[in-house]
Amino acid sequence: MGVCIALPAFESLLPRSLAAAAPEAPLRMGFVYLPNGVIMDKWTPSTTGRDFALPPTLQALENVKSDVQILSGLSHRKAEANGDGAGDHARASATFLTGVQAHKTAGADIRLGVSVDQVAAKQVGHETRIRSLELSCDNVRKSGNCDSGYSCAYQHNLSWHSPTVPAPPEINPRLVFERMFGRSNDAESTKARQQRLQANRSILDYVANDAKRMHKKLAYTDRQKMEDYLTSVREIEQQIEASSRFTLGTPPIEKPDGIPTRFEDYVRLMFDLNVIAFQTDGTRISTFLLAREGSDRSFPDIGVGDAHHGLSHHQNDKDKIAKLEKIDAFYMRQCAYFLEKLKQTTDRNGSLLDQSMILIGSAISDGNRHSHQNLPVILAGHGNGTLDSGRHVRLKDKPMTNLHMAMLERMNVKAERHGDSTGVLKNI
Repeated sequence: MGVCIALPAFESLLPRSLAAAAPEAPLRMGFVYLPNGVIMDKWTPSTTGRDFALPPTLQALENVKSDVQILSGLSHRKAEANGDGAGDHARASATFLTGVQAHKTAGADIRLGVSVDQVAAKQVGHETRIRSLELSCDNVRKSGNCDSGYSCAYQHNLSWHSPTVPAPPEINPRLVFERMFGRSNDAESTKARQQRLQANRSILDYVANDAKRMHKKLAYTDRQKMEDYLTSVREIEQQIEASSRFTLGTPPIEKPDGIPTRFEDYVRLMFDLNVIAFQTDGTRISTFLLAREGSDRSFPDIGVGDAHHGLSHHQNDKDKIAKLEKIDAFYMRQCAYFLEKLKQTTDRNGSLLDQSMILIGSAISDGNRHSHQNLPVILAGHGNGTLDSGRHVRLKDKPMTNLHMAMLERMNVKAERHGDSTGVLKNI
């Protein structure tokens, strides 16, 4: 079996002239989607500028407060009805990265627009082994009626190659891992998986000798970097193997191989894979749909047994709002985990978070009213020194696509316009 494993950049292996010049690290761009809106008064800081206190929902961001911008006042007008009637959840996820109004259909004639991640992937994706990485923790549906006459394709895909072709996300951590580290992407039989698991062979076993030879060539700091990286790969692999063992006897339709049982473990494993993909420069562009719009997931681990979507139509019921606040805080803890891991991972001239732009948010603010104005948006990272992080910024009803344009500009991606953009968002 042929195995290749991507590695982080090691300064020890650069020619002296390049090492002395300390070339700029590549810029990464990621998008994380939160379903069903949030309780906005628990999300929004009471003051603007740098001297702001994190509100209750965002408390988990304390360790990365100086690395994030809370952006208030961004909107997605193309997620509003605009004459198309009901279907706000479908329009929200469809519009989030496209800025285009989805054609209302439950048939095959879907039509939307190219998402911002794919605009970037078309121009810079060739520089990495994987053009872009699409992840989700929700089963993918490609057809059918999911929301008031809108195709399921709109709710289950954030990323779109073209107006009629979505880029389906991968939900199985094992398949993401194997795509990144050289194992076959072909479907394995249950028997074949059992044989491989019983052999208990790590992908690192196959590259051990090469790793030892390289280890001798590296300076001390790069040796530590390599050891930390290989440890991270092995930990991810062990998590996937453990999930596989637990689910081998489960019918595939109910639990695909490699998906952890606990939702928090599942989300964090996918974030771990995202970090590794950025660290090895396997890709510089990612999207992560934590759960589809209209998600009915419950959260028993945090004491919320009710369906998320049902709770989001709270009608000012205090008990329902309290449960929603718990769900919002849960999702932000997972995002904080991702950002902290990026911050702890060194790269050229800093950390991965220094060299990333991570947009976290939703195209619905108040789930009770299906509002698409003043959206919950966080822009994390320092964008290779191009972002003014550590602030709460209040904007005056700007299109979200203006932020997309600003991110594309920093990626050196040419675009005259994106969706309903009116310009490039300044002062971020």
